[in-house]
Amino acid sequence: MGSCLAFLLFSLVFAPLFFFLLFFNIATFSFTKLGLSSGGAVLLFSAILLGSIVNIPVSRKRFYIEEPTPFRHPFLFYYPPRVREQVIAVNLGGAVIPSLFSIYLLVTVAPLPPTVAAVAVVAIVCKYLARPVPGVGIRMPALIPPLVAALVALLLTRGNAAPVAFISGVLGTLIGADLLNLHRLDEMGAQVLSIGGAGVFDGIFLVGIVAAFLT
Repeated sequence: MGSCLAFLLFSLVFAPLFFFLLFFNIATFSFTKLGLSSGGAVLLFSAILLGSIVNIPVSRKRFYIEEPTPFRHPFLFYYPPRVREQVIAVNLGGAVIPSLFSIYLLVTVAPLPPTVAAVAVVAIVCKYLARPVPGVGIRMPALIPPLVAALVALLLTRGNAAPVAFISGVLGTLIGADLLNLHRLDEMGAQVLSIGGAGVFDGIFLVGIVAAFLT
């Protein structure tokens, strides 16, 4: 009994640390494949990690929710409507920094025609897979976008597959899953929607990392 309890406590304490270190190694390895040094990979990962707690509001929309009334009368049993807001934000670490890094790769090492084609393919796939979920946001299968980004990058270019996969994974997901579905936000209700943040629009950064790793 005591050994089982000790193992349980050990797992609760060290399992999250193990998975964090595993993801850290995968992320830094992916960044080194993109041309960064080990120090640069650690610095970029740290910036993304710290930036993930910052959400930048870009849009606010008010919702007026009518209260049910016993009678439809302008003076009797009247309840004023409740006002709620839908806030659209962009996550600094999950969307802004990966997008800026993608632009940097596009300008420096990634070939333009294959990259544009790969971004378009991933965007189309994400647009087709993305589904608005009321009270949650836009959801889609987590593994398909990075697999598509990696496969398309390998098919279109061999020597620069990693940066093409990262760029198409990040920008393709951002365009296809998020930007092309902004007109469907009313289906999701009043809430905070964070593009690239933990929760609603999760996965832009993760898709790019996994896509680069798979190449």
